Amino acid sequence: MAATVKEFGGSGTFKHGVHPPERKHFSEDIPIEVIPSPKKVLMPMLQHVGAPSVPVVKAKDVVALGDIVCKSGGFVSVPHHAPIAGKILKSTVTTLPNGRHVQVIPIKADGEQLEGQALKDEIIGGEWPLDSLDQYDRQTITEAIAKAGIVGLGGAAFPAHVKYTPNDEKPVDTVLINGCECEPYLTPDYRVMMEATQAVVAGAILAGKAAGAKDIIIGVEDNKPEAVKALRQAAADTGVKVALLQTKYPQGSEKQLIMAVLKREVPLGGLPLDVGVAVSNVGTASAIARAVMRGKPLTHRVVSVTGSGVRNPKNLLVPIGIAYRELIEYCGGLTEDAARIISGGPMMGFAFANLDAPVTKGTSAMTVLTAEDVRKADETACIRCGRCVDACPMNLVPTKIALASRAKDVDLAQAYHIMACFECGSCAFTCPASIPLVQLIRTGKARVMASQRK
Repeated sequence: MAATVKEFGGSGTFKHGVHPPERKHFSEDIPIEVIPSPKKVLMPMLQHVGAPSVPVVKAKDVVALGDIVCKSGGFVSVPHHAPIAGKILKSTVTTLPNGRHVQVIPIKADGEQLEGQALKDEIIGGEWPLDSLDQYDRQTITEAIAKAGIVGLGGAAFPAHVKYTPNDEKPVDTVLINGCECEPYLTPDYRVMMEATQAVVAGAILAGKAAGAKDIIIGVEDNKPEAVKALRQAAADTGVKVALLQTKYPQGSEKQLIMAVLKREVPLGGLPLDVGVAVSNVGTASAIARAVMRGKPLTHRVVSVTGSGVRNPKNLLVPIGIAYRELIEYCGGLTEDAARIISGGPMMGFAFANLDAPVTKGTSAMTVLTAEDVRKADETACIRCGRCVDACPMNLVPTKIALASRAKDVDLAQAYHIMACFECGSCAFTCPASIPLVQLIRTGKARVMASQRK
């Protein structure tokens, strides 16, 4: 069903934000490929927001694809499932691109593996009959989401079942499915919208049913006209509406998305549930459809390997736990002038060097930049120009937060609402002094959280 945001009260955009170069041409037109099954994966016990998962296997146990490896560690937690068939090895520790040291369960491949087109059909392909969804009630859907270990696949990795568990104190009237993908370079969501369109729509309907929402809206930026067309065709006569939004960063942030579509302001420090909204990524919607309609857990996800520093950019369907190194090798390796590898995109991602680190449920992309891409001016003193303030979608004063962080003044950083920053990078993008604002704010957040644990 065609829709304009005016039907819902929004204007199609939000205040502030920036317009970085999109640079999606590297991979946006490349269909999803299935990477060959790896010889080993590392399953992190904590790859989501909330409590770590708890192992239910031990060394030398044999698992099949989809078998549970870790159970949920609490309500805000999820189980994890084997992405390959094989043998459990002794648990160890690894460092993720975000710097977190986590326990991992290695699985050594053994036996026949589901691969190629058969795996792609199993995960995102095949039929998703939209006329069969009436058979699923709210409890069935929510339990299937929780059992499948689904988290937000846009990068936040928040346990999806928490959003859709009925909450009488904060009822949901609208489910927003986020198809904006505003981060430069990244294209996994776009390819999912193009190649798993029916699964996205089916997942949106199921999420709406679980939440008890009266409105289900898929928001897509206007730089993705083919995705908009495909979604509107798939959603015809379902009640799901596709809203066209203005292209601007960070349109894909849930608070900005809610403002753009519904003109509802999530309170500072609040959640979408506070304004009656549940937000999920299009990849998450697809995973919900698979969990409910096919009874299958989240074991694989689509990852873009992109940028001018990789020889053959691709969109890959990969098992959770595969090493980043294997993704690079499958894409032909790095170019001679490759200078920086980022988990995610250049605005919100983490630069890292440990290529043996595993892909997690929250990994959306690997962006490889060249020396020319990362060349910038040396840092100078803040000139109080206010550009970071004009750019900040949360109406914060990033330079004051960053300087309080640099001074290790936890109380002052909190007074400037450091925890309200979601590290979109708009401030750093506009800063003429090249101050590492996001890095300083991240460090400040770590000090705040450390002070709260004392």
